[in-house]
Amino acid sequence: MRILLYRPDGQLDSWARALVEVVPGAEVVAWREDMLEAACDYAILWAPPATLLAQLKKVKAIFLAGAGVDALLKLGNALPAAPIIRLGDAGMAVQMAEYVAHSVLRYFRRFDDYEKQARSGIWAPLPQFVKQDFTVGVLGMGKLGSRVLETMGHFGYPLRGWSRTPKHVQGVDCYAGMDSLNAFLAGTRVLVCMLPLTPETTALLDYTRLSQLPLGAYLINVARGEMVNEPDFLKLIQSGHIAGATLDVFSFEPLPESHPFWNEPRINITPHISALTVLHDSVRQIAGKMKSLEDGEPVADVVDRTRGY
Repeated sequence: MRILLYRPDGQLDSWARALVEVVPGAEVVAWREDMLEAACDYAILWAPPATLLAQLKKVKAIFLAGAGVDALLKLGNALPAAPIIRLGDAGMAVQMAEYVAHSVLRYFRRFDDYEKQARSGIWAPLPQFVKQDFTVGVLGMGKLGSRVLETMGHFGYPLRGWSRTPKHVQGVDCYAGMDSLNAFLAGTRVLVCMLPLTPETTALLDYTRLSQLPLGAYLINVARGEMVNEPDFLKLIQSGHIAGATLDVFSFEPLPESHPFWNEPRINITPHISALTVLHDSVRQIAGKMKSLEDGEPVADVVDRTRGY
């Protein structure tokens, strides 16, 4: 079995070592621009360049080495017809839940305000928010979004979720379809963005839709930066309609030094770290799916190219 590996972050050696350990006898080839021949049985890719596609003509399946499929699907019809298979959690759901829980609690318990007071030597309890008025809404109820809802439910927040197709989750007020999006937003105090990036979700949260959020709402984006119209969002946070935000993803990454978000104290910024790929969990999952394919068995998490996830 020949496995072609590509990641732009330089982690090729660690992935190759882990793959050899769990797929005995496999030949793992780390792709380079100057390779003349790297045809393979399987490919494990993350944000590959278009020049790599020539090596995928006979590939049986393409596995993603990270969360999200948009960086691959943007290559369009140049991709081979082989199935594209996502990572199914692989240790990322718990990280995402930790990140969102921390962000919600930081805002709800007013820890940013207390930190400012402490730096000024001020000892003064602040008015508390009312939890019953603090609905957490998760935009996207896949594996990661469902784990976030489950985690926030333990803290007793009112919960609502929005998905493309109808879902029923105990303890969650569920909405489905574009026709219900405004109603979902209107009752959401903390909006958590967890949708995949598709043509339908690009710039989904523009001025009109973000304005549906109640006064004093808070935004947490751990999905893709392109989902949010950044100039529209900035207007709403500067006007006070949106009280603050924690953003882990942006339309351009790394976030340019000149970007106005850096100078907005109501925006907390992290460098796309809300859920990092867990190497050994990911490799074991991919290896298991390769074995299933070799044995003629079905596998989970196959990307629907028409939907974009």
